Amino acid sequence: MNNIQFVAAGLGKRKTSIAKVFLKQGSGILSINNKNFEDFLQSMGEEAESIKNPFFLVNLNNQYDVDIKVHGGGVNSQLDAIRLAISRAICQINSEYRQILSQNLLLRRDSRIKERRKYGLKKARKASQFSKR
Repeated sequence: MNNIQFVAAGLGKRKTSIAKVFLKQGSGILSINNKNFEDFLQSMGEEAESIKNPFFLVNLNNQYDVDIKVHGGGVNSQLDAIRLAISRAICQINSEYRQILSQNLLLRRDSRIKERRKYGLKKARKASQFSKR
């Protein structure tokens, strides 16, 4: 990470997405996979702003630069993984923030993943149509 001193780091997962977040003192710059926040999530619109919710809840707006590395899954699961990772990193800064974030359900890991396909079926539960005669 080029000898940059990070204040806190967090890891978030959702489905097959994994996000690593590094916070350092700064002016609120968000970069995802070495791209600007707006460039990386330009198709998402207002849903992408949910990444900033943990900062608004604990009044840390524009105090930390956020460097995010994310891979796997789709865009929505990546957003959820990033939000969880940011919340966990904020808890490392000050443990009093944990109660605020947990009340707003931002520290919950959504463990639902895709169910595996079973032998003899078309999908996880979809079977071919049964004909009696």
